[in-house]
Amino acid sequence: MTPREAATDLAAEASDVGRRLAAAREARRRERLARVLAPLVVGLVVLSGWDIFVRVNEVPPYILPGPLLVLRSLVDDWGTLWPSLLITVEITVLALAVATFGGLLLAVLFAQSKWIELSFFPYAVVLQVTPVIAIAPLILIYVDNVHAALLICAWIVAFFPILSNTTLGLNSADHNLLALFRLYGATRWQTLRHLRLPSAMPYFLAGLRIAGGLSLIGAIVAEFAAGSAGTASGLAYRILESGYRLEIPRMFAALLLISLTGIVIFLAFTLLQHLVLRRWHDSAIRSEE
Repeated sequence: MTPREAATDLAAEASDVGRRLAAAREARRRERLARVLAPLVVGLVVLSGWDIFVRVNEVPPYILPGPLLVLRSLVDDWGTLWPSLLITVEITVLALAVATFGGLLLAVLFAQSKWIELSFFPYAVVLQVTPVIAIAPLILIYVDNVHAALLICAWIVAFFPILSNTTLGLNSADHNLLALFRLYGATRWQTLRHLRLPSAMPYFLAGLRIAGGLSLIGAIVAEFAAGSAGTASGLAYRILESGYRLEIPRMFAALLLISLTGIVIFLAFTLLQHLVLRRWHDSAIRSEE
């Protein structure tokens, strides 16, 4: 092969690689666009069908309000719904913070001692599989402060995913690397800091994303269980109040706020997971092919 032919082949190969990279970038761009447009189109179709169904069948608003009436109720009752939203978000955030700290700390203890894990992990499972709606009335009886009782209920729901996922991640560190750390005389703290915690980070973040939504669910379920005891409390109480008064548009508005809050929590932790893992973990690194 002559030098000119070799140069021609290299140029053709480089051009082919460039076309592949451009096609991959264009495919990723279309995928990002589809992730935004596809849910929007589905949402618009559902809302349009809902509005048409209500109008054509002349459904009374106390049975099924139309989407425009729900939005109008959200605006008109904002002065009532906004303080309740803040209370629900406060309980959710506090429960998630306590669950994160407690779950991470206990998972580290489990990773340090197999006996501690074998002794206490079954009780964490029992706590998880017990429906919070069943134990919420007991908590409300034994805890005088309703706000604290709601916080405990939300914490119970959010605690286990963080504990379970983080424990799994800490125990999933590469065994060959663990043996290497022991060979070089690394302390428990050095092994935890430089090997186990980085290995557990994807698992912890996945558990955190799950626990974020569950803490909101726990807060809502606890407020439902509190019933009239949660007077002037969160959005769940507003839903109960609206149901008693047949103010169904306000009920739908409260449900809309709960759903939007859950979406914001999920997106926030998804973004956090991407920012933390994007430079070093395979699950977040995009292939150029």
